[in-house]
Amino acid sequence: MSTASARLPEGRYGRSSDERADRKLKVAGAVLGAALLALVGYFAYHYVVESKISAQVIAFDATDSAVKVHLEVHKDSGTSGYCTLRSQAADGSEVGRADFRFTGSATRIDKVVTLRTTAKGTTAELLGCHTD
Repeated sequence: MSTASARLPEGRYGRSSDERADRKLKVAGAVLGAALLALVGYFAYHYVVESKISAQVIAFDATDSAVKVHLEVHKDSGTSGYCTLRSQAADGSEVGRADFRFTGSATRIDKVVTLRTTAKGTTAELLGCHTD
């Protein structure tokens, strides 16, 4: 006497429930992945396009009580805002932090600003720029 097989014949009754579940998971993963990619793209676009002020530290000169920072700022005409700078000592402790305001119609500002410090600073770091 032979035993009956518990498996259904291949291709005769359509997909099994496991195959249907796998397909649904793949579709759900693709939809969620596309949504995440669109969200990241949206925020990246707005970060780049909406950033009306950008700046960079060109050079700095540190003394015992201040750091003179050569700052180059690019902004839209008529945009006002501020850039935050900080200085750290050799041991990594923060010895100075200040906001420097920029207004006017110029689109490029090349300025040397003085950041007062509580001890000798060894760095001049641009933390960021923001519009009003």
